[in-house]
Amino acid sequence: MTAVKQKATTEASASISKPSPPDSKPPLIELSPSPEPAPPPEDANGTKPEPSLPVDKADETADADIIDMTIFNQIIELDEDETHEFSMGMTTAYFAQAEQTFKDMDVALTENGLKKLSSLGHFLKGSSAALGLHKVQASCEKIQHYGLKRDEEANEDLTVEESLSRIKTLRRQVKEEYDVAEKWLKKWYDTNATAMPDEETS
Repeated sequence: MTAVKQKATTEASASISKPSPPDSKPPLIELSPSPEPAPPPEDANGTKPEPSLPVDKADETADADIIDMTIFNQIIELDEDETHEFSMGMTTAYFAQAEQTFKDMDVALTENGLKKLSSLGHFLKGSSAALGLHKVQASCEKIQHYGLKRDEEANEDLTVEESLSRIKTLRRQVKEEYDVAEKWLKKWYDTNATAMPDEETS
């Protein structure tokens, strides 16, 4: 009995450790190809719509088009609390300065005062840059140069008539850019700034 049992154990061990024949392969499983996504529908003109950005990315892109968020974030970091009293004060002062500057520009235009227009453009350029309003800043910089009868981009001198004509066009443009920025800033403070204690108790 012992010899028979030992033989059976040896054969069982050999069958466990015996490698599979080299030609032995697992059965193949056929997979159905995934259906290709349907192309986006075309509009009446036969053009395909541009893919839309995610909401958050679209918002970030819109914000960056209005204000330099790096500069604006540096300003609000100076606030001591969630009332944002310090930065809000800066912004409110800027609004008042900008509105007065636009009025002064209109007067200077009626008087053909190029030097005055250059000075006003320089002034509003600096205060706009301090808040990160880069579009307003860029337009004001052009007004500054046109007031000096210079087109810095083309590196050429301008006549008085050319300078005044360009400034009149830019005056309308910069006010539109300012209005968009003002609306954005007011909305930001309405959303993010908490009321100050005296306002809460009144």
